Amino acid sequence: MKMSLIVAAASVLGLAPVLSPTSGAQADELRVLAGGSLRSILTELGPKFEQASGHKLAIHFDTTPNLIKAVTAGEPFDVGVVPIDVFYDPVAKTHFAPPVEFARVGFGVAVKAGARKPDISTPEAFKETLLAAKSITFLPASAAGSYILRLFERLGIEDAMRAKTVAQDQPTGIVPAVANGEAELAIFVNNVLIAPGVDIVGPLPAKYQQELVFPAALAVDTKQKDAAKAFVDFITSPTATVVVKAKGMTPGKS
Repeated sequence: MKMSLIVAAASVLGLAPVLSPTSGAQADELRVLAGGSLRSILTELGPKFEQASGHKLAIHFDTTPNLIKAVTAGEPFDVGVVPIDVFYDPVAKTHFAPPVEFARVGFGVAVKAGARKPDISTPEAFKETLLAAKSITFLPASAAGSYILRLFERLGIEDAMRAKTVAQDQPTGIVPAVANGEAELAIFVNNVLIAPGVDIVGPLPAKYQQELVFPAALAVDTKQKDAAKAFVDFITSPTATVVVKAKGMTPGKS
């Protein structure tokens, strides 16, 4: 009976090809480490996976430096859906099985909803807009933030930007800071900027555009391997990619 109910739920959600629980299998709680900018996507996909599979998810969202710290300190987890920068750390990388690409996303600029949209259509206009802004907000201590800081250096405006930056410690603070007038501009990955209270001005000029990649991988020492694999299969399934695209990201390739 338990299996038939789960399979029925999977069928309703369009997940039958991905999730196929075995009869009598116990539900597992999966500990997931995830990039903070994936919050809106995984909080939507998570309940669908739980309903279809019977497993429970405990998702910890955090910045890239904190994720690296957690992994290298031996914090237990079953799955990581993290910025690729986590894999650049030689110690952190050893804690993951070979990854598949979950999604990727480019960078954009946003203003308060209804505000005038500045010109960022060319490299010159983008630089002028940044210099003219009274304040900007982003998350410096993140993979996306690291790229933005390098971009400011590349433009030769790092000192000017430092003086007007309203730094956030989590991605969830970026949109509210612009919506409530604390910052004039937000610059970050597009999926975070797709939210009520702000309007996206547009993507960065092609010369400065870059995509941030988010791999998904099992922990090498997970004791919930089947359930963890089912979760990764689900978030890379056709059903899940509909949500990924709606949230402003490009689904990855396994």
